[in-house]
Amino acid sequence: MNFFLFALHSLAQKLGSTFLIKLLHLRNRHFFFCDLILFSITPLLALILRLDDALTINKYVLELVIATMLFSVVKLTLLWSFSFYRRYWRYASIEDLIHITILILCAVIIQEFLFLALHTIPHFSMEKLPQSLPFIDGLLSFVLIGGLRFSIRAVERTSHKQTVLNSQERVLIVGAGSAGVSLVQEMQINPQLGFYPVAFIDDDPQKFNVNIRGIPVLGDRNYITDVVKCLQIHKVIIAMPSVAGQVIREIVDICQANGIQTSTLPGIHEILNSPVRIDSIRDVRIEDLLRREPVQTDIQIVAQFLKGKKVLITGAGGSIGSELCRQICQCRPAEIMLLGHGENSVFNIQQELEKIVEAMKEDGNAQQYTPCILGLIADIRFEERINHVFEQFQPHVIFHAAAHKHVPLMELNSPEAITNNVIGTKNLLEMALRYDVPHFVMISTDKAVNPTNVMGASKRVAEMLVLQAARQSGKHYVAVRFGNVLGSRGSVVPTFKKQIAAGGPVKVTHPDICRYFMTIPEAVQLVLQAVVLGRSGEVLMLNMGKPVKIVDLAKELIRLSGYEVDKDIKITFTGLRPGEKLFEELFIEGEEYEPTQHDKLLVVKNASRIIPDNINVILEALCKAADKNDGNSIMFLLEQIVPGYRTKYLPNQLPLKVYASK
Repeated sequence: MNFFLFALHSLAQKLGSTFLIKLLHLRNRHFFFCDLILFSITPLLALILRLDDALTINKYVLELVIATMLFSVVKLTLLWSFSFYRRYWRYASIEDLIHITILILCAVIIQEFLFLALHTIPHFSMEKLPQSLPFIDGLLSFVLIGGLRFSIRAVERTSHKQTVLNSQERVLIVGAGSAGVSLVQEMQINPQLGFYPVAFIDDDPQKFNVNIRGIPVLGDRNYITDVVKCLQIHKVIIAMPSVAGQVIREIVDICQANGIQTSTLPGIHEILNSPVRIDSIRDVRIEDLLRREPVQTDIQIVAQFLKGKKVLITGAGGSIGSELCRQICQCRPAEIMLLGHGENSVFNIQQELEKIVEAMKEDGNAQQYTPCILGLIADIRFEERINHVFEQFQPHVIFHAAAHKHVPLMELNSPEAITNNVIGTKNLLEMALRYDVPHFVMISTDKAVNPTNVMGASKRVAEMLVLQAARQSGKHYVAVRFGNVLGSRGSVVPTFKKQIAAGGPVKVTHPDICRYFMTIPEAVQLVLQAVVLGRSGEVLMLNMGKPVKIVDLAKELIRLSGYEVDKDIKITFTGLRPGEKLFEELFIEGEEYEPTQHDKLLVVKNASRIIPDNINVILEALCKAADKNDGNSIMFLLEQIVPGYRTKYLPNQLPLKVYASK
């Protein structure tokens, strides 16, 4: 008997699985014939429901046949005309349900109109049928055809869930907002990705003990340890793109204490123009731990401003320049000119942008402009080459990101700092004025504030040149200052990562050295806002918050890499490098700062008035000193033009007598 029951159960399971497989492979031609059958019986079912007596149906046979044929023709014609049989029902959504509702509602209205019209024909027996028949028929049709199609979706979900149950990756999602729900939805739709979402964690008490897409919200972050142990979680994914870094740090600490793998979605600035997807998930980075609350920027105004314009980006292959290219590309300018000195970096970003443009062209909702991407190999120090670029391409907006930025290297190579950062900027400004370019945004640095090194001083001189050009021309020329950019090439984070990968030690110059940090996308957002927010001759800067100790940064990176500080990886102190400060400064004496409409952005409203009267004379001398590779003269001249800059040069040299203009 038991064997018989077991065999019967197995047969039922097999038949059920076969039915589900067949159901999942139904095509629209099958649905058409299914609908034809359903529509041929819905008037009969409607009449039975209306009369509540199946025995009296034989009185209405002729009328019912006519009504059935009429209603079927109306519904099938309407559904066919509006491409109802061209949909893929395995991924049916709320939009499909709305589409069914609208079409059936239209069918009911047409049926009711025809039904009433037939009532007016003399000696026609349709008046025997109840006048509510079209409405009841429409209601039954909606339930049956909608139920049939959404059963495909239900079977799909059921089969996915069964597949996912065998997955090795049981996932806890921290954050039950739109980003977390989007992740769960993709995990459920695509079980082959290997993620099984088990539960949500969220700090919002209103979400506790509710289910979202069948997944329970079990509590706030204090419950992570209990949930991980009780539900055998293999992975925690932090799905909170806009939360502050302190929260991320607390969650990571909890997970590390429980030996659980942790991943996260990027910050809101990184996914600003992209949907949240599974492939957005990555390991927790130091940028996440240092994340600030996002600056509220009006992207639509920037996009509207840049749409259809020709945009030139210098230093396009660099960390800031390439991110500028990505975000500007989403604004759909007419042309993006990628100007850089390194052919490989320009080639790479050009290839990346061309893929983005191809995706835009395939988008059925694409707007008017899809950018033309131009890769231009040029050195901004060569005036004739830059003149040719401007003459040929006539840009409308310039983002100047090309610069030498490494402090110790520029201390040893001061002529390069002057020729690239100062003379290069001067050449660009002269061409911009010559070809009447209305908008110029220069990317500066907090090291230009009371500089102690050649790099910072050269960037301060470049700022002055931009402000001078703005004052003389009245055009919208501005500079943007921000601190150290996390993850940029040659910055401290990649350097520390290489040292950790090599087994240490991690080398820090001084135990008390501090820096202000921001992420690359956040920096680029600030730069883009400068186009529409700043007025001519202003300097914009980000309120950088609290500085970060470099030694603390090193410790966090070691822990994120899975090591213990001083046990697995040691930290050593090497001493301050030439031109390096212990603490970066944000404000220059004499500059007047005021807030903008964004609480994290400041503007130096009197920046264009703080320019030395003899700037042109000293600038000419600087150019001559750079041509002769005279580092001591360069430093001496920078002292004359940049307030607060002090350095050492050989006293027996008289650079002003040698190089100053007669």
